Amino acid sequence: MPYGSRLAATMARRLGRECVYTPSARLALYLALRRWCRPGARVLMSPVNDDVILFVVLAAGLRPVQAPVSALDGNIDPAAVPEATWRGVDAVLTTNLYGMPDRVVELRLRCEELGIPLIEDAAHAIGTHLDGQPIGTFGKAAAFSLSKHVAAKAGGFLAVEDARTRRELELLRDDLLTPGRLAADLATALRPLARSGVRTLHLVRPAWRTMQRLGLLERDDFRMPLRAPLLSAAAREAPSLMAYEPWIRVDLHDYRSRHGALVRGQLALRMARLDDNLARRRAGVGLLSATPWASPALSDRAARGSPLPLVRVPLLVHDRDALVDRLVNHGVVTGYIYDPPLDDYAGTEFVDPSPDPTPARWFAAHVLPADPLLAGSLTDALTTEHTTTAHPPTSTPVPDTTPPAPLGQ
Repeated sequence: MPYGSRLAATMARRLGRECVYTPSARLALYLALRRWCRPGARVLMSPVNDDVILFVVLAAGLRPVQAPVSALDGNIDPAAVPEATWRGVDAVLTTNLYGMPDRVVELRLRCEELGIPLIEDAAHAIGTHLDGQPIGTFGKAAAFSLSKHVAAKAGGFLAVEDARTRRELELLRDDLLTPGRLAADLATALRPLARSGVRTLHLVRPAWRTMQRLGLLERDDFRMPLRAPLLSAAAREAPSLMAYEPWIRVDLHDYRSRHGALVRGQLALRMARLDDNLARRRAGVGLLSATPWASPALSDRAARGSPLPLVRVPLLVHDRDALVDRLVNHGVVTGYIYDPPLDDYAGTEFVDPSPDPTPARWFAAHVLPADPLLAGSLTDALTTEHTTTAHPPTSTPVPDTTPPAPLGQ
């Protein structure tokens, strides 16, 4: 029986597609990119995205092409992509940022016209539907993450169209897995429980501040250090997961570890409660979408009954960075901030920059990703902090204030 086949079958029943179980979404995405993109291919993607995803694309031996995005939700704006860019890309990678669906119907049509694959990064979008169809069933393949939705800190899936492709990818996955260890499995199983305990005991602030002071966080900022000289050296070995391991493993060191029965059993229990979790998230999104800080895209979707983001709710605020630091004093640690955009972060050596970077810069600098499961306490904290709303620009450009990266960073 293939590794993780019971978990994969559970996910397959939700989607109506064949599924491959993986220890993480980042490994699932790497499998998809290797299966459908030849080395050297150019992949259109949003610059408002996790830096780990950038490194997964690079590890697959591909050239990331940064797309123009909407300042309302940070996802690719297909109409703003120049025709020359469309003609020069070999694949499209969606984001579904925070669970806000991409303009996936438009992207799929364009991919079909060009004869190129559409690959969905659905890590933020388990349980999200568009016109009655699950996100993750529009393209050739889709990567999902359990840790984003049920706080499992492990587990992912790659959804594909047919059983033959699934079997091929299971073999490729098995070649990339590293042997599991009981100690690592225990740590993975206990990590969500420890995190829940810290929150229940109102220890978020002291725990986070202590980790900061002791240098235990892998990121000193929203982005990990680029380490350009080392990244250039890794490119000579691509496609290769091993060469890019220092970047891809950040925040999830066992991203390709062959988890044992303990972890997989815990994931099965959490998947059984997924619908309850999603229901609680929808209730929190309803509360946050009615606040003055809700992005126009969110407010509009809520008014029309359209699919809403369930992982994080994009609020738009002034002085976001200072606010993030102050929110720790309220017991709220804000994650999922992807600033600066990937083209500003990585530079032209590693990516093709967006032809219109202004919307991405504005959105990345002002978005506050709010956890819908903490909607009440977060709303109280933002009110206490006298948080002011930021409104997306219409025609006034936002200057590039990104400082140059330190030498070697």
